[in-house]
Amino acid sequence: MPKIIGKSVTVVQDGGLCIDEFAGNVATKDDTLSIARVVVSKPASEPWLTLDYDEWLCVVRGEIELHYGDGEILTVKAGETCMISKGERFRPVFPVGDTEYIPVCLPAFKPERCHREEEGVSETSKKLRDLHSNGAVPPCSSSSVVNDVDRLFHMCQKASWEAAVASGEAYFPPTFEADGGFTHATAVAERLIETANHFYTSSQGDWICLELSKEALKKVGIITRFEEAKPVGGTATGTQWSSWVCPHVFGGIPTQLSGIVTNIYPMKRDSEGTFLSIEGVST
Repeated sequence: MPKIIGKSVTVVQDGGLCIDEFAGNVATKDDTLSIARVVVSKPASEPWLTLDYDEWLCVVRGEIELHYGDGEILTVKAGETCMISKGERFRPVFPVGDTEYIPVCLPAFKPERCHREEEGVSETSKKLRDLHSNGAVPPCSSSSVVNDVDRLFHMCQKASWEAAVASGEAYFPPTFEADGGFTHATAVAERLIETANHFYTSSQGDWICLELSKEALKKVGIITRFEEAKPVGGTATGTQWSSWVCPHVFGGIPTQLSGIVTNIYPMKRDSEGTFLSIEGVST
């Protein structure tokens, strides 16, 4: 079924350069690929670049000179598309103003995948790093503690959460003991619906998604460890989840302490129990 997955985000607005991302790690929070629109309003050039992804440049108007090799230049004119392979060193030059092009990157653009041979770090590079660091989960080995991710999500039955709140006691998921004494969570919002439909469609009643602060949990002695995906009760993980790194909260969720649960989102289901969306978080 067709669906809207996001909308454009202006990731760079710097003098004569404007970059609007339509898909990718900022606009759609998806690392599969990125699509953007770049407008260069006056002659300019980039430093030498080496990419850790394949990139297609589709020139809409104006032209781009790609310097590479031993003084060689490829000129890409309006209406043309060129492809730059992963690992290739090149330097983009924009000899004329009013140039517009569409870059498509596979996998998606990230600042750490674009190696720039520049002195120091430009303001544009700093902004891109800041934008791409929000909500990102850095690579980590099993059982390592990740320090620079704070926002976590836990999905649970609304009635169970409300009962814990009413009692004044911490909330524990029903499979807490069977799972090894931890509460399942995720730091990647885009995985929530897939996870819910894998594990929880046979359950009855309304569900909610809790947004948690890992740092607030840590302050009261509840540690989160990022590990491989693990079963929930007697249900195994998804067959395509071998590369997932998931936060496991070693304790229950306090219901009476401020700052731990930062938001509660309703989860929408259809009549057959399939989870459809989490308004404000994931669709």
